[in-house]
Amino acid sequence: MRTKNKNRVPEIIIKIMKIKYILSLAFVLFFCCIGKAQESMIPNISYSFLEKLITAAKTNYPRYKTFEKNLEVARLGVEKAKWDWMNLFAISWVYSPTNATTATTPSLNGYQMAATSNIGNVFLKPNQVKTARRQYEAAQAGLEEYDLNITAEVKKRYFTYIEQETIFNWRTKALEDAESLLKQLKYKFEKGEETYENYTRAQGGFSSAVQAKIESETAFLIAKSSLEEIVGSKLEDIK
Repeated sequence: MRTKNKNRVPEIIIKIMKIKYILSLAFVLFFCCIGKAQESMIPNISYSFLEKLITAAKTNYPRYKTFEKNLEVARLGVEKAKWDWMNLFAISWVYSPTNATTATTPSLNGYQMAATSNIGNVFLKPNQVKTARRQYEAAQAGLEEYDLNITAEVKKRYFTYIEQETIFNWRTKALEDAESLLKQLKYKFEKGEETYENYTRAQGGFSSAVQAKIESETAFLIAKSSLEEIVGSKLEDIK
C-alpha cells in the first residue's frame, strides 16, 4: 500500500502543475481581454479631419448640389416675379402728322402716348410674388435640412470607419500575439517540453485569429468605401 501511494505522488504533482498552468494562462488571457476592453477609439478621432470630410461632401455629393440649384432657381423666380410688374402696363407711341387731321381725329397731331393695362393681372401680381417668395423659402429650408442630414451622415460613416479601423488594428495585434504564442509552443513541443494538447489549442487560436482579422479587414474596407462614397473623394486625397 505504501509503495502504491508513493507511485501516485508524481501523478498528483503533474496534475497540480497542469492546473496551475491552465489557471495562469486563463489569468493572463483575462487581463489581456480587460486591457483591450479598456482601449478606446476616441483618441483616433480627428475632428479637424471630420470637418474637412463634411466640407468635401457638401462640395462633391450630387444630391447636395441639387438642393443648391433648386434654391438658386427659386431665387431667380422671386426676381422675375418682381420685375413682371413692368409687364402689367403697355405703353405705345403714335405719330400723327399735322396735316393728317380728320373729322374723326381732329386733335391727334404729332406724337401721342397710349398706356394700357390688364386689371385682372394687377390684382393677381401680389399673390404671384408672394408665391415665388414662399417657393424660395421652401427651397432654402430644404437645403438647410439636407445640410443637417448630410453632416450627420458623414459623422456617422466617419465614426463607423474609425470603429472598424480600431477593431482591425486590435485583431491584427491579436493575430501577431497568437502567431508568436504558436511559434513558442511549437518549439517547446518539438523539444518535448510542451504537451500536444496545448500545441493544438494554440493552432486553433491562431486559426481563429486569422479568420477574425480577415472579417475585420473586410468590415474596415466597406466602412472606408462608404465614407468615400458620400465624401466624393479618396480619404488619402483630403488634406
